[in-house]
Amino acid sequence: MKILDRYILKTYLKTFLSVFIILMFIFVLQAIWLYIGDLAGKDLDTFVILKLLLYITPTLIPLILPLTILLVSIMVFGQFAENYEFAAMKSTGISLQRAMRSLSIFIVLLGVTTFIFSNNVIPWANYRVYNLRKNIAQVKPALAITKGQFNEIGNYNIKVQDKSGDNDQFLTNVVIHKKAKNGKNKTVIVSESGELKSSEGSNILQLILYNGNYYEEIFTRNPRQSQKKPHAKSFFEEYTINVDLEGLNDVDINDKSYENRYNMLDVNELNHTIDSLYLKRDESLKNFANTLYNRTSFPTLNNNMSPKKDSVFNGDILNLFNDKTKMQLLNLAGNTINSTKQIISTNKQNFLVNTKWRNKHVQSLHEKYVLGLACIILFFVGAPLGALIRKGGIGLPLVVAILLFLTYHFIGIFAKNSSLDDSLNPVLATWLSTAIMFPLSIYLTRRATNDRPLFESEGLLEPLKRLFGIKRKTLTYNTTLLAIDSDAYTTLNSYNDKKLIDVVKHYRQYDYGIEYKNSALSILNSRGITEQELKFGGNLTDHNYEESLRLKYSYEENSKLAFVLYIITLILTLPGAILRNNGYPQIGQVMLITGIVVGVFYLFALIKSFIDHSNLYKQLDKKNISNAVMFVLLGMPMYVLFYFLQKKRINEDLKEHSGKKVVQASKTTIVDNEAFEIVRSDYRTYSKFALIFFCVGLTLLILYFAFKSSDLVAITSASKELAIVSGVLFLIYAVLSNINFGKLYNLTNHLNRSNHMLWNIIGFVVYPYVYILRRNKIAKDFSA
Repeated sequence: MKILDRYILKTYLKTFLSVFIILMFIFVLQAIWLYIGDLAGKDLDTFVILKLLLYITPTLIPLILPLTILLVSIMVFGQFAENYEFAAMKSTGISLQRAMRSLSIFIVLLGVTTFIFSNNVIPWANYRVYNLRKNIAQVKPALAITKGQFNEIGNYNIKVQDKSGDNDQFLTNVVIHKKAKNGKNKTVIVSESGELKSSEGSNILQLILYNGNYYEEIFTRNPRQSQKKPHAKSFFEEYTINVDLEGLNDVDINDKSYENRYNMLDVNELNHTIDSLYLKRDESLKNFANTLYNRTSFPTLNNNMSPKKDSVFNGDILNLFNDKTKMQLLNLAGNTINSTKQIISTNKQNFLVNTKWRNKHVQSLHEKYVLGLACIILFFVGAPLGALIRKGGIGLPLVVAILLFLTYHFIGIFAKNSSLDDSLNPVLATWLSTAIMFPLSIYLTRRATNDRPLFESEGLLEPLKRLFGIKRKTLTYNTTLLAIDSDAYTTLNSYNDKKLIDVVKHYRQYDYGIEYKNSALSILNSRGITEQELKFGGNLTDHNYEESLRLKYSYEENSKLAFVLYIITLILTLPGAILRNNGYPQIGQVMLITGIVVGVFYLFALIKSFIDHSNLYKQLDKKNISNAVMFVLLGMPMYVLFYFLQKKRINEDLKEHSGKKVVQASKTTIVDNEAFEIVRSDYRTYSKFALIFFCVGLTLLILYFAFKSSDLVAITSASKELAIVSGVLFLIYAVLSNINFGKLYNLTNHLNRSNHMLWNIIGFVVYPYVYILRRNKIAKDFSA
């Protein structure tokens, strides 16, 4: 292995181990938070709690490892690019692929190891966690019941509003559903309070209920009686239920009574179980089809009939019977249909449950393969992305990595949830997020290898500009001269040297052509002032104005294209929507879809013009907040009006800027250097902590809304509470950084002391943006 490979691999591994340990620590804390309500205050041995956490740790690997690889790849390669180490490698002929070679081998080996780990260790860990929690439930029966949700214990589903007492043995507002032999809940018990009793050596959990009601549904074969919902109700002051916990602790790894059994199987066991489930499905469908066929009585329809030969009846078959028989036949047919519909509905629910159970096994099988491959693909997403964004450290890479990973993770979750009822193929759903990341990894690797920017809209918009005849404007440069006998040349020749130099530098502001500049240069050259002297003195070209013109021309091209696409979008979408809703659905649908596609290109052109617009106003040293607001408010809905308003305003602002005189800014001096350094150090510390807690709080808030509608109540609650804590810490550090930022300028004689109150308020909403602006402002004002 060469020195370069060792250096890259060593840097990557050091960062990898650090990030992996930190993320593992965070997720283990989350696991502690998840189980703290069930474990705290139960007099459990510390070794038991540590063993539970040890078993939980391997189950976190599928979440932690891909995030670690993505984040570390962006951080390390971003640091290489930021420190110009990649530039040094490329100058010696080492490409990005060559630099990634040693890491690629390591990641492939890690992917293979991850598959082996997910196939052997993770199922073992899930099995151990399940057994340990059930054993804890036997010693501490309160652990078997979690408040606020139904808990399945034997043949009972128990829900309590609250638990109290030293061991949480006292229950409030108890609701119990007792399962019948056919699996249905026909008995409901509701009580005001209850108490759990159990001894350490006993397998019996005793639940004593106080002041409640006992409801039992009465089954009847009479359809009319069943519509009245017959049931029995009784009141009790004390009612005792004994639950045998011994069966709950004898865990059968092939048992299907708990929905997480698929997490405890390896590849071979999953393949065998999936085959069995598919065979069972086919057999169930065949039996169900035979049942429905036999209910039609079609096979025995002619058993008791002797139809006349060669007879044909063309009328209504009911006319063959008298009215009484007609009513009997119609009632029989109606009852048969209702009964068949009920059978179909019941079996539909059973098939849905079996389908979800089968698809969970299929997902679990393919997740073992996906995890290893996802590690490899996410490396080839993160490494080139880090080289493209050219930022190392924990700031921007952390934000980018979290956004990418959340997108990857949520696509996988939504796809897998959709596939449980066969709305989506479970195999496709499991591979979908990884399949989406694969072309992204190829795209980013190619961009980074060719030293191209992350996004390039020109390749998309240039063909459209040529299609609509939008010509590119450029700054012209040639050697054309004015005729010596012309009035314009005579006027130039009458100017003194200072005025001629002004013409050379600012001829575009005076709306002169390039021939005026060339003629002025020729006259100055004849007077002994060379072009080289003008260049060294900064008088040959007004670079700021020419850059402003270039940005203006670019904005005009993209805004004109956006204007054309906007008109086409309106022409297609509005009539398309009208036609679709007024008897021409196919034509309207085609026009509407075409309009939406054109609208997407319009958005690209609008964004590109906005970027040019922003760069132009930065070049003109003008505040761009009002223009940005106008872009948002008018750019999308009323671009026709906005296009002409902005075109006029840009021309006015450019003329105003060209007419301004350059004033040398006064130098900023610091009144007290020692105090200034102390305040600046405090500001940097407070602002960095504020940025960190802002990002952490925002991430936790996103997780809260992501899991809000799911069954993961503990994760939702923990995300919400941690987000609140992070938000409070952010507010404290943000206020301290605002105070110290104001102190910085109080220790100087800086003339441009703008009011910072607006930025303080904005900072509470978009702190990273304000943080970057202030950092750049401090670097600019106090660079000396």
